[in-house]
Amino acid sequence: MDGDFAEIENDSGRNRTITDAIRKYSNRLFGFIRGRVSSNADAEDILQEVWYQFSKVVEIESIEQVSSWLFRVARNKVTDNYRKKRPSLLEDYAIEHDDGTTSFQEILLADFNTPETETLKEIFWETLLDSLEDLPEKQREVFVLNELEGKTLQQIADESGENIKTLISRKRYAVQHLRVQLQDLYDELINY
Repeated sequence: MDGDFAEIENDSGRNRTITDAIRKYSNRLFGFIRGRVSSNADAEDILQEVWYQFSKVVEIESIEQVSSWLFRVARNKVTDNYRKKRPSLLEDYAIEHDDGTTSFQEILLADFNTPETETLKEIFWETLLDSLEDLPEKQREVFVLNELEGKTLQQIADESGENIKTLISRKRYAVQHLRVQLQDLYDELINY
């Protein structure tokens, strides 16, 4: 009988920990996620997935920094969301050399769907998404909104209140970073 009481007490403490975390972090997590996805519905779905994953942790007490854990899971869920949605604006992913002749579009939209090319496409998206995570938040945000979500820089400026020249500069730095990160993969795709 004492063992049953201890189990109920542990469940009660666990539920309290989960409830406290939801109260404390829901708004911040939602804002964090919403800044990285295209709609409130997507943000709500991802937030729900974060809380579901948190509720499935066997020993919640073993998580030292709950906020860090939650934000890391949220970031991973956002990345998973991008991977699932495969952006349709591939034509915007042109990486040009000095002569302006090369483009990922030609390779990624080519109609030779072999297992090898599909694997290369998967690697490309994985590398792109990982490289986006390396960017400072504001650079990543303008790149994602413009390139992945199809918003114009003017729309982003109007919505955010940021100067359009600042947004252009942030995007330029993001593109420069991505060019460096994706160059080896691009060379591999070109030589395939």
